[in-house]
Amino acid sequence: MVHLACLLWLSSLCLSYSVGGEVCVSGHDSGPVFEEQPSSVVFPEGLTEEKVTLACQARASPAATYRWRVNGTEVPVEEDPRYTLVAGNLVITGPQQGRDGGSYQCIAVNRCGTIISRAANLKFGYLHDFPPDDRSPQTVYEGAGATLHCQPPSHYPALSYRWFINEFPNFVQSDEGRWFVSQVTGNLYLAKAEPEDSANYYCFTTNSMDISTKSVFSKANQLIVQPEANPRKSAPNIKVRFPSETYALAGQTTQLECFAYGNPVPKLHWRKVDGILPSKALASADGPILTIPDLSFEDEGMYECEAQNSEGRDTHQGRITVQAQPEWLQVMSDSEVEISSQLRWSCVAAGKPRPSIRWLRNGQPLSSQDRVEVNGGHLKIRNLALEDSGMYQCVAENKHGTIYSNAELRVQVEAPDFRLSPVRRLIPAARGGQVMMECRPRAAPKATLFWSRGTELLTNSSRVTVTPDGNLWITNISRADEGKYTCFAENYLGKANSTGYLSVRDATKITLAPSNADINQGENVTLQCHASHDPTMDLTFTWSLNGVPLDLEEASGHYHRMEGKETIGDLVIVNGQLGHAGTYVCTAQTVVDSASASAKLVVRGPPGPPGGVVVKDVNETAVELRWSRGYDNHSPIGKYIIKGRSPLDQGWKQMQTDPPNIEGNSESARVIGLIPWMDYEFQVIASNILGSGEPSMASQTVRTQQAAPTVAPNGLGGGGGDRHELIITWTPMAREYQNGNGFGYILAFRQRNAPTWTEVKVPSVESSRFVYRNQSLSPYCPFEVKIKAYNSKGEGPFSQIALVHSAEEEPTVSPRKINATALSAFEILVSWDPVQHLTTNGVLRGYEIRYWRHHEKEAAADRVRTAGLETTARVTGLRPSTLYHVTVLAYNSAGTGPPSPRTTVTTKKPPPNRPPGNVSWKTDGSWVTVMWDHVKALKNESAVLGYKVLYKHEGQSALKVLEKGKTSISLPLPKDNSYVVLEIRSWGEGGDGAAHETIVSRDSGTGMMVQNTAVFLRSYDCRVLLTAAALFTLIGLLEL
Repeated sequence: MVHLACLLWLSSLCLSYSVGGEVCVSGHDSGPVFEEQPSSVVFPEGLTEEKVTLACQARASPAATYRWRVNGTEVPVEEDPRYTLVAGNLVITGPQQGRDGGSYQCIAVNRCGTIISRAANLKFGYLHDFPPDDRSPQTVYEGAGATLHCQPPSHYPALSYRWFINEFPNFVQSDEGRWFVSQVTGNLYLAKAEPEDSANYYCFTTNSMDISTKSVFSKANQLIVQPEANPRKSAPNIKVRFPSETYALAGQTTQLECFAYGNPVPKLHWRKVDGILPSKALASADGPILTIPDLSFEDEGMYECEAQNSEGRDTHQGRITVQAQPEWLQVMSDSEVEISSQLRWSCVAAGKPRPSIRWLRNGQPLSSQDRVEVNGGHLKIRNLALEDSGMYQCVAENKHGTIYSNAELRVQVEAPDFRLSPVRRLIPAARGGQVMMECRPRAAPKATLFWSRGTELLTNSSRVTVTPDGNLWITNISRADEGKYTCFAENYLGKANSTGYLSVRDATKITLAPSNADINQGENVTLQCHASHDPTMDLTFTWSLNGVPLDLEEASGHYHRMEGKETIGDLVIVNGQLGHAGTYVCTAQTVVDSASASAKLVVRGPPGPPGGVVVKDVNETAVELRWSRGYDNHSPIGKYIIKGRSPLDQGWKQMQTDPPNIEGNSESARVIGLIPWMDYEFQVIASNILGSGEPSMASQTVRTQQAAPTVAPNGLGGGGGDRHELIITWTPMAREYQNGNGFGYILAFRQRNAPTWTEVKVPSVESSRFVYRNQSLSPYCPFEVKIKAYNSKGEGPFSQIALVHSAEEEPTVSPRKINATALSAFEILVSWDPVQHLTTNGVLRGYEIRYWRHHEKEAAADRVRTAGLETTARVTGLRPSTLYHVTVLAYNSAGTGPPSPRTTVTTKKPPPNRPPGNVSWKTDGSWVTVMWDHVKALKNESAVLGYKVLYKHEGQSALKVLEKGKTSISLPLPKDNSYVVLEIRSWGEGGDGAAHETIVSRDSGTGMMVQNTAVFLRSYDCRVLLTAAALFTLIGLLEL
């Protein structure tokens, strides 16, 4: 009885184990697993009425209870009313910096084990006010750079910075790169000061926290810009320099700042010195802040900021080193292990620096002792006991963070039991084949296993094998092997058995095996496969290529199964490709056995890609390329071509080679005709009679050697500018013509027919302009100019000579014989004698007419310029009955010359502003007579000399007709029933009067004013109006 009681007590252990005095029930209970863990919080300092909540929730059965630690010490939730537990969340009322700041961890516990959460930091944010002291004014000369210091007050966490001018919220804008606000120091930088920049500037800082935002601004920083008559130009000088070593975390965003003084304002450009600038950073590659999002280890390297203007360049370099928080590569998983056996768990974490790994069991550190062996990320426990059950945590940490992985260990004790995994009841097998019968009872410790057939105990023989893990193997099966087989299991807790029946069937055989085949790419082929089998079972066919099963169900694929008898499994390959070559295996299979046969398919096609492309012997314009032969795909390689690309190319293009035709047995060639100092990649393509193959992998990028420039810059010209200046311009040379670094230009110029040349160097590759200043320069003096390029390897050829004139001066003489005639109340005609070109100090561009009313000053005069050298001009838009003063000046690109003597002219009286009234008409067959009342001019209006009638048939163009002095007119009517639109107005010396518009039809009637006069006027064709004006003039002359 005592022995039986012990067995029953041990059996109960297979269902439970004890943790902390409570029993964890196997199959029912589970240890805690975090579903929500606390996150770090920045809380605003001084908000004593607010609360902070640190979240913690775990899934567990039974439900978990929770405790909290701060800086390794238990949080007194029960004793301090400021702390409250809501489920697992810790709520802190009125948090205080000195009392509550620190690192918090949540502990979740149930009877199956204990786990600890990641750490969450509670920190307190603040932003103090700027000091009340006034700031000293800062003075800078026009064209120079300036820095206004923010000097932010004490704060946490980091601030964002903006500046405003004079009053909020007039914030400083970039202004095409002149201004920059550093988000590192908060300082405001100005590349080139201008007089209008004089103002008061305020540094505006913002502190963003989890639940609030606070902003403060500084006292005024007064900037005074002293104007300069000729602001001094200066080469770039980088003032904002990013660190020489920047450490950043993978997956995050990093920013580098760079800003330079200079006049003109420097252009900024970023590049990666030891590689290609990441494409994700290209959007910011021409600005003061280089932003690289989602950092990866490929982004590590040396970065350079270049500032450049017409006066020179400046650069600054710094390295980005990417590090990483720990990240799991391998973690352990929940395990159920039998008692007295061995447990092995491994955790592998990546990170930079390399993370260290430690272990916890039920929240307590685990170290090597007795049966436990801890070796970094490896944990081994020998001779497992019940007390080893519980919650285990693997902890990986480096200076950038800590991560946790959890798993539950359950140590099992159990008598043998086949209920979950009995021996298969029916086990079919083929004659002549083999069969395996599994025996896998649950048992802890592991059970002793043996087999019997009927009453016969089975032992190992030539055909029968019982493996150490209890599986029964029978080979070369015959009908005599049919029958019942029983597996027996036993350990010290009990015994169990399970029985299955072995049924022997006919074997499956291949009766028609597939044959080897040979096709060209794109052809079809059928591989045959027939089989016989036991008629009581279903037969299926499967095919594989080089060991990989084929999908025969895809309708649009290359592989199809031949429809037919169950014993036929032919494979049809449609549009065979190179990738379809290989060994095909046909398998005929039933549930008890299978038979296979194989065949090889050869697909002939274009060659495969050559391998191992290497660039050797690089010089200025040529390289040697070597490669290894690729697979010829069963058709000899006939020739090779080489393609290349540079940063100037949109894609790959065929290169010139030596020899021009590369034979198929070659493994090297020389690429010629390259551009010096240019980056290139190359690829090799093989071809045969079946076509061209895939290109090789691109070679490594190589740069050809430098050489002196071989061509001269083009677009040489110039002229204009200020007095005593010679301006020379040209088109900057493109990258493909520079041939080397240290690139610049050499200008040579001399007065026409002078014996010697003056040479100057312009060291900037992007320069396109040079200004030569000399007080002795005569205006519009002809110079012969030529230009050539140079680099660190030498100088190129000079361009052809161009003729460029020095700056012009204003004309020194004025036009004569000025005459002004009034044409109407609103227009005058001005004429003059031309100025001789020899006296203009340059190229005469035309004339400027200035006119002003009698009571106005000449400084307020209106101006009209001729587009060429005409000696007459009409001036319109004048006022009626008004006396005007008129003068004429010659002008060129430098300005206007002295004014001519004045003349005066008085515009004519205005025309009547009333349209003809009482308009009526009568029709007579195909004509209509239109009549109206005479318009009588007032004393201040010009006399009426006649009338203008503009008429238009519906759908036709318009025509102007004049009947001088008459108040009627006869007009033809359209032949159809359409209408005529009329416009009648008086005219005289003062111009045209107001118009009356009406619509005339075949019925006699009285004219009504048309409402929308603008529509009528807009519909007239300008050419018709000009024609009508000419007709009006002709009729007037005839009537005189």
